[in-house]
Amino acid sequence: MIVGIGVDVVDVARFGATLERTPALRERLFTEAERGLRTESLAARFAAKEAVAKALGCPPGTAHAEAEVVNDENGRPLLRVTGTAGEAARALGVKRWHISLTHDGGVAIAYVIAES
Repeated sequence: MIVGIGVDVVDVARFGATLERTPALRERLFTEAERGLRTESLAARFAAKEAVAKALGCPPGTAHAEAEVVNDENGRPLLRVTGTAGEAARALGVKRWHISLTHDGGVAIAYVIAES
């Protein structure tokens, strides 16, 4: 059963400019494993973090780094959700996450589905 769904769109150039203007933002938004990725990939991951928050109903106190996008051995994106976001997911009965990321034409998009 679907518990929540979230989608977000990020302008890649604008996001990249923001990261350059505010270098500390990279550490606040991303886990150590995510930080070294290209701007397009970071924008897609930021969109995923926003989509996770939307799927969970935007629980107060949730930090962006609590939703981490990792890749399996085949390159498929997977979500790891911890902290306040993880607690909210457990409270909603989330057992499985579905995620799709893309970036093309200057935009990055993420879809996230939380399933019980």
